[in-house]
Amino acid sequence: MLTLTPAIRDAMIATCIRALPNEGCGLLIGRVDGDDATATEVVPSPNVAASARVYEIDSRVLLRTFRRVDDEGFAVLGVFHSHTHSEAYPSPTDVRLAPDPDWHYVLVSLRDVPAVVRSFRIKDDTVTSEDIYIEE
Repeated sequence: MLTLTPAIRDAMIATCIRALPNEGCGLLIGRVDGDDATATEVVPSPNVAASARVYEIDSRVLLRTFRRVDDEGFAVLGVFHSHTHSEAYPSPTDVRLAPDPDWHYVLVSLRDVPAVVRSFRIKDDTVTSEDIYIEE
C-alpha cells in the first residue's frame, strides 16, 4: 500500500496539470516498511521527452534526488506521471520502461475532472494495482 497526504496527492496533480499539453512527471520520496510506503515529498521533474504520450525524468533530477535521499535516510519510493487523455493505468510503454520492481508507479489521469490517481507495482511485465491510503 502507498500512503499519501492530501498535499502530496495535490502536488502530483498540480505538477501534471502544469506540464500540459505534455505528460507531467516526478519522483516520490518517503519511507518504506516492507511492501508499504509513505510518501513525504514530491520531486517534480521536467518531462525531457516533451511528449503527451511518454515521459522521461530529467537525469539531473534523478541524480540529485538519489544523492539527497542517501544523505537524509529516505528512499525514492517511485515515480508518478500523467496520462493526459486516457485512464490511470500503465500503458505497454510504461510497463516496458519500468526501471525498478520495488517502485510504486503512480498514474494521474487528467482525462476527467477531478483527476484520478492510482498506484501500481510493475514486476516482470506484470501490473498489479495497489491501494492508496490518503492520510488526513
